[in-house]
Amino acid sequence: MSTDPPGFELPLRLLLAFRVLIDGVHAELARQGHPELRPVHGFVFQAIGPDGTTAAELGRRLGVSKQAAAKSIDSLERLGYVERSADPRDARRKVVRLTARGTDSLVRSVRIFDELRAGWAAILGEERLRALEADLRAVTPPDLFRLDIPGWFGGS
Repeated sequence: MSTDPPGFELPLRLLLAFRVLIDGVHAELARQGHPELRPVHGFVFQAIGPDGTTAAELGRRLGVSKQAAAKSIDSLERLGYVERSADPRDARRKVVRLTARGTDSLVRSVRIFDELRAGWAAILGEERLRALEADLRAVTPPDLFRLDIPGWFGGS
């Protein structure tokens, strides 16, 4: 009789670990003045990038339709995280950029992720956590920022 866990447990444990970290980040972001942010917003912010982007390009980067991207932009604009402006190279296009509030949430999330990682290191030990991170690097593609996760999960 095998004592190995069933194969389906690994992806579920990885997803649960992801969920624990993301839920922790969002709980702390809420305490720090960003209660309206949701996990998908982090992907949107990363896809917008430092130079901004259009709704069509945002949709391509996220793996969702232009309409779904525009809906996210509308919502985040109402909340004060992004703004639209005319593209200086083509006045027919609108460029979406992060506002100071959007950038603040990203800066805070970086610090919070570091704090959560430190918590895991306290539980597992720094050496074991580094080994886990190295093992995950060995079995995953090198592109750390796969922004098409919302579309992959079934976003429209």
